[in-house]
Amino acid sequence: MKRVLLSMAAVLTVAAAMFVATGEKVLAADDTIKIGVFEPLTGENGGGGSQEVDGIKYANKVYPEVLGKKVELVIVDNKSDKAEAVVAATRLVEKEKVAAVIGSYGSGVSIAAGDIFRNAKVPAMGASCTNPMVTEGNEFYFRACFLDPFQGTVLANYAVAQGKKKAAVITQLGDDYSSGLGSFFTREFKKLGGEIVSDQQFQTNEQDFNSILTNAKSAGADVIFAPSSIVSAGLIIKQARALGITALIMGGDTWENESIIQVAGEAAEGVVLSTFFDENNSAATAEAKKFVPGFKEFLGGKDPIIPAVAALGYDAYYVILDAIKRAGSTDGDAIRKALTETKGLEGVTGSFQFDENGDAQKDFAVIKVIKGGKFEYLSSQSVAK
Repeated sequence: MKRVLLSMAAVLTVAAAMFVATGEKVLAADDTIKIGVFEPLTGENGGGGSQEVDGIKYANKVYPEVLGKKVELVIVDNKSDKAEAVVAATRLVEKEKVAAVIGSYGSGVSIAAGDIFRNAKVPAMGASCTNPMVTEGNEFYFRACFLDPFQGTVLANYAVAQGKKKAAVITQLGDDYSSGLGSFFTREFKKLGGEIVSDQQFQTNEQDFNSILTNAKSAGADVIFAPSSIVSAGLIIKQARALGITALIMGGDTWENESIIQVAGEAAEGVVLSTFFDENNSAATAEAKKFVPGFKEFLGGKDPIIPAVAALGYDAYYVILDAIKRAGSTDGDAIRKALTETKGLEGVTGSFQFDENGDAQKDFAVIKVIKGGKFEYLSSQSVAK
């Protein structure tokens, strides 16, 4: 049998003929722009990471192209683990050759991967990673959310406004998000005249919080602030109420997840948390007004509310695409420069421009309460600078 060797030109001609015959486009490698999605899909932050990925996927559906090319999402699981985060980030920049990265849910894994992205000159856009160290000293890391110093200040102000004077702070040992937010809350609460009567830490994967909570109760705490992962939150809430603790229980943005209510049950009633977005905000941007019904349809109605981290995931993609478009290139330095020049871009969670650290200049947080098994809007809070 005679073998026939086709030239590359001939292969492309055949591919083009297939497109004409079948109506299906055959994409060459240079017809696609890859964007890495660096998120926890498993581990203690898997629930929140999955919500963030949903928002990114929906944004990719709404805006599937840039510079005339298809945008391909390359999703990697950092497994809520700092060591795994380095592996996942390295894969994105070395093997997948992504033009930019979105993520991660969880400040610890974002910090762990920061040098990987910076050294490769691949711009990264954090969606909900709130610890200041994510972007500090890293000109290639940006973020779409407010920071923990702001979030901690807002929550402390809210607690004091409710007449709370004695706080118990419960944080997770070795977790940058938890310890950072706990310290910022503590600083502001004390500044406002409050007293920290109990300051305790727990190990990752801890299941029994009774001893910590008993100490908080004995100290006379009238508010418990426990910034933690989704997995820990439900257990802390349930065990606190089982011990007869009536203090106000508060958490940060990670607590806006239905699984917390499922675990804590009726004990979740009255729990207060801060977050980034409320779908019923009457002052929503034009992008938000399109996003809310579209995203609910995209989810197939499986979630009763839209998680704020999903809205931030959408925005992170939207901002990155805008920067690539304005840069007219997938060069990392060009995209980074375009991001620094972002001004007045209206996304779902507000208007975007970035300060010298690459942080979005957000000046308000949403306060929600769990009522009747649902997250309900309480107020929008800002802090005078």
